[in-house]
Amino acid sequence: MDIEIIIRDKVVEAIEKLYSQKVDPDQIQIQNTRKDFEGDKTVVVFPFLRFSKKSPEQTGEELGNLLAAEVSEIAGFNVVKGFLNLVIDGSYWINQLNEAAGDELYGFSPVTDESELVMIEYSSPNTNKPLHLGHIRNNLLGFSISEIMKANGNKVVKTNIVNDRGIHICKSMYAWKTLGNGETPASSGKKGDHLVGEYYVKFDQLYKKEIAELVAGGMSEDEAKDKAPSIQAARDMLRKWEANDPEIRQLWENMNGWVYQGFDETYKLLGVDFDKIYYESDTYLIGRDEVVRGLDEGYFYRREDGSVWADLSAEGLDEKILLRSDGTSVYMTQDIGTAKMRYQDYDINHMIYVVGNEQNYHFQVLAILLDKLGYEWGKDLYHFSYGMVELPHGKMKSREGTVVDADDLVEEMIDVARKVSEELGKLDGYSEEEKKNIYRIVALGALKYFILKVDPRKNMLFNPEESIDFNGNTGPFIQYTYARIQSVLRKAVDSGIDIPMVAPSINCNAKEIELVKAVNRFQFVVKEAGDNHSPAIVANYVYDLVKEFNQFYHDYSIMNEPDETTRSFRLVLARTVGQTIKNGFSLLGIEVPERM
Repeated sequence: MDIEIIIRDKVVEAIEKLYSQKVDPDQIQIQNTRKDFEGDKTVVVFPFLRFSKKSPEQTGEELGNLLAAEVSEIAGFNVVKGFLNLVIDGSYWINQLNEAAGDELYGFSPVTDESELVMIEYSSPNTNKPLHLGHIRNNLLGFSISEIMKANGNKVVKTNIVNDRGIHICKSMYAWKTLGNGETPASSGKKGDHLVGEYYVKFDQLYKKEIAELVAGGMSEDEAKDKAPSIQAARDMLRKWEANDPEIRQLWENMNGWVYQGFDETYKLLGVDFDKIYYESDTYLIGRDEVVRGLDEGYFYRREDGSVWADLSAEGLDEKILLRSDGTSVYMTQDIGTAKMRYQDYDINHMIYVVGNEQNYHFQVLAILLDKLGYEWGKDLYHFSYGMVELPHGKMKSREGTVVDADDLVEEMIDVARKVSEELGKLDGYSEEEKKNIYRIVALGALKYFILKVDPRKNMLFNPEESIDFNGNTGPFIQYTYARIQSVLRKAVDSGIDIPMVAPSINCNAKEIELVKAVNRFQFVVKEAGDNHSPAIVANYVYDLVKEFNQFYHDYSIMNEPDETTRSFRLVLARTVGQTIKNGFSLLGIEVPERM
């Protein structure tokens, strides 16, 4: 049993025994003892003074004496003002180590038939451009949150909604049709999503040129933006697409097919996947039907130009368009349809949308609209809102072609990993194939860890060179520590040393106990990360664990320890730390190399 639960239960009994008062267990404050004091767990005494009618010191002494007498795990105590510091017996920590050592999935909760089903939406790309750095943060967060929710005993469905229709898609289609000369991924040697993305940029260039010409001819800028031939043509394409025009539909299918092949390659490279993919082209009609129903039932209203709106002034918001005047759909229409379809497909207990914070208002409105339409789960939708990711040179804009392409960034990271490894000479004697695999593992570890260690709600600056440093709070530093542990374990086996499954009892030194305590904390970190939907909690825990191990490894020998029992204990401890690093990184979608 967790020592905090043991202490809490005993404090409840002690207060009743000493002062004839019942206390709520949840009101008892227990924390880790500060490093500058002796002890492992600290009970805050101040709330009990109203019962004891004594000084904090006296109350702490009385409580400490009773706990030490009745709790075998407590080896001693001291009182500092209103804080009772409890020293936990070393045997308890050895038992905790053995609990972790005997369970490869220590800290993870099993998924059962009774587990709740959590659906997590992430990625949500548009088929008019390749995935970029912003998508990388989204995909890494979504995948990691999925793994963390699974580790907390939930059934998880990882889902993606592909925005495969709309005016932005038609812009790429129009530019390719008028400027493409039949270019394909096969004829150009370009990845499909990159090729389509280039035509999205070309459309923007053409559109701006037309606007400038119309303004020079005396038209206002707003009118020019509306009347430019290219935007008129793109709108016409969208209308024809919604009317199932066969030529437009065929062009759309061809170009989207190119993009999907490209997306699949990028997802595989990033190590993320999905259990179910929805497409806006399938869900927008369901959403449109829902909007029409809401119009008929008086929840929405139609303006003179034919557009359909929701008046949210009663909720303290403004008005929201749901259908354009020409009858075409907007993102909100699609999201209403997608939500309905998902709840028809799955018995969802919790729905989490992993979408950037620029869409906070959108999801606030979506929840209200679904509630208005009579779906009781509407207000339970959870928008996991995360901050933007930027590079040192500023924001990215897809239509201007200034995005940082996801594929290019990963390739750049692999190149940096290769250069750093060559400079350090870490892979001398490895085959080329082994080297390439380690470059990939290190590069993706650097990228994922650098992004996931940051509080997801904060904006962040991504620095490729800083992320791949083999020192400091980086993925490669943690991966290198894991590989170092595996090297020690291999040396032990090669030397004929048998590493026991269970750690033998020894008189642990302070560093060994701190390391066991760090391993023990993993189970609570997994729960906290699940409660807060925060991979950063796991990432920073693993870094703290690695720092603790490296301090221990610096101060104490493992293989050269002359006492066989102590050496066996340390080998079990090192193996368990390695497994905990591996498990922690698995929740972040990061691999760990056995050699490095």
